[in-house]
Amino acid sequence: MKVDVLLGLQWGDEGKGKVVDVLTPRYDAVARFQGGPNAGHTLEFDGKKYVLRSIPSGIFQHGQINIIGNGVVLDPVLFTEEAKSLEESGVDLRGILRISRKAHLILPTHRLLDAASEKAMAAGKIGTTGKGIGPTYTDKISRHGLRLGDALTPEFADRFAAARDRHLDTLRALGADVDADALAAAEQKWMQAIEYIKTFKIVDCEYLINDLLNDGKSILCEGAQGTMLDVDFGSYPFVTSSNTICAGACSGLGVAPNKVGDVYGIFKAYCTRVGSGPFPTELFDETGKRIRDLGHEYGAVTGRERRCGWIDLVALRYAVMINGVTRLIMMKSDVLDAFDTIKACVAYRDKDGNETRHLPFYLDDDNYSPVYVTLPGWKTTLSDIRSEDALPQAFVDYINFLEDELGTPITIISIGPDREQTIFRNR
Repeated sequence: MKVDVLLGLQWGDEGKGKVVDVLTPRYDAVARFQGGPNAGHTLEFDGKKYVLRSIPSGIFQHGQINIIGNGVVLDPVLFTEEAKSLEESGVDLRGILRISRKAHLILPTHRLLDAASEKAMAAGKIGTTGKGIGPTYTDKISRHGLRLGDALTPEFADRFAAARDRHLDTLRALGADVDADALAAAEQKWMQAIEYIKTFKIVDCEYLINDLLNDGKSILCEGAQGTMLDVDFGSYPFVTSSNTICAGACSGLGVAPNKVGDVYGIFKAYCTRVGSGPFPTELFDETGKRIRDLGHEYGAVTGRERRCGWIDLVALRYAVMINGVTRLIMMKSDVLDAFDTIKACVAYRDKDGNETRHLPFYLDDDNYSPVYVTLPGWKTTLSDIRSEDALPQAFVDYINFLEDELGTPITIISIGPDREQTIFRNR
């Protein structure tokens, strides 16, 4: 057996949570391989809406094992809030959830470092969510991090204190004010959350996943954020702190590359991003505002407005190539229902008038402008359609255009937030 990987191809917020939920019945296990609680996966079904931050999106289906991998950074307090809410809603979380003992922990002082670092960068700030993700990955790479497995050792209190004191030294160097009483209260709550997490099954996820594969079980690997936020291949430095691409599933779960099967790449029929950084197709006009309003483009966790624009096929081709995508999934097609025409960026043009279909080293909005093609809109309410045969021809033409540009079949189309509003194509 092989693992299939599902990941975002743009700047995140592509709708991965819904698709994982829809695909979960086909698998025996779902495993999250990177990222932290700085973004949420939104799921809607049976008239209810759920936002998951750290827990995999496969928990609502038929009792499949759900795994938080070693590549994830875990905030004990936020995890506790999320887990208790799910348990109260009837999810047998303790029966199905496994957490890697090698997952790194987000400390209260990591949040303080996040805020202080952003403040120090002033106009050059990344636009983080302030959840402490970057500083936690920094500690991981510098070999100073605390892992969940450390919480199971007698030396944990000393290790925690050493990490906190090191962070406080850095905060003082940055000139940050630290409220000692507030920090003490946060640490007490954090330690209580650690005790709660210890009541779950903490595992060596690399052994668990490979044992499942050896037993003939199927696994879906779930990524967070999107390819253009990958720390190596995204729009650096305006990126996240982990590898969001397919290769991240190998290092974030302990899976060998030859165990990877299908790679599902998810993208919106248009494009969005949050935070700072380049966005060549961003729209600052009424059209951009209209897409934001129709698509309800606000962060699931932060509530931040998302920047909106037309689909960027230069970046999307790059993402397909980097990830080895075998199947494409297009989300939020219904958001464009009312538009007379749809635009798609097929190349970039520099200041000298030269066109390129390659992603530049510095993707600078001031130096590159999008080259668009215009296609007719479909002027149909897609959310009412339940079969591929009923799709309007203009929409089918848009799909065919994208498949030709990307060289990869679009096998699933989402036409609304509910799990029932999904069309599987015979490709």
